[in-house]
Amino acid sequence: MNRQIKIIAKRALINLLILLAAFTIQTCVFPLLPVFSAVPNLLLILTFSFGFIYGSKTGMLLGLVSGMLMDLFYTGPFGFYCLIFIYIGFFNGIFNRYYYNDYIQLPLILCTLNELFYNLYIYVLRFLLRGRLDIGYYFMNIVLPELVFSLIFTLFLYRVFLKANKKLDVIEDRRGTNVA
Repeated sequence: MNRQIKIIAKRALINLLILLAAFTIQTCVFPLLPVFSAVPNLLLILTFSFGFIYGSKTGMLLGLVSGMLMDLFYTGPFGFYCLIFIYIGFFNGIFNRYYYNDYIQLPLILCTLNELFYNLYIYVLRFLLRGRLDIGYYFMNIVLPELVFSLIFTLFLYRVFLKANKKLDVIEDRRGTNVA
């Protein structure tokens, strides 16, 4: 039992470090690169990927932490980003039961749907309610570039997360302490 707690704690620490690295890169590094016209949403990729790989509970927990980081470092009401990231983690975790993790098509579809849902949420609650009705401009200049970059990064990052998860599972199986 004690060994299982240590393994869960190690996984949680690894996930937290990945999350902090993604947040740092998304907020501090990407905006400084002149090559990018938009910034890929690494926290969104991380939340839906881990929800899809590990299930709804992990997706929601990672979504909570991702949302809290966004809420702490960006203006607006506290909980604005938490809510959307928790929903994304939960709904993508549902697919964990029904689909294999190895195929890349579903994560790309999920990335597209999550980006559209996330940006629609932001548009409605941040712009539409304030009378800014130019959704065409918002879609062409913010949503579409972010969606393209997020899809490109999903191709790479999802496979990295999946391989790391499988490697951790193999290590746990060798020790005879697989928690899943």
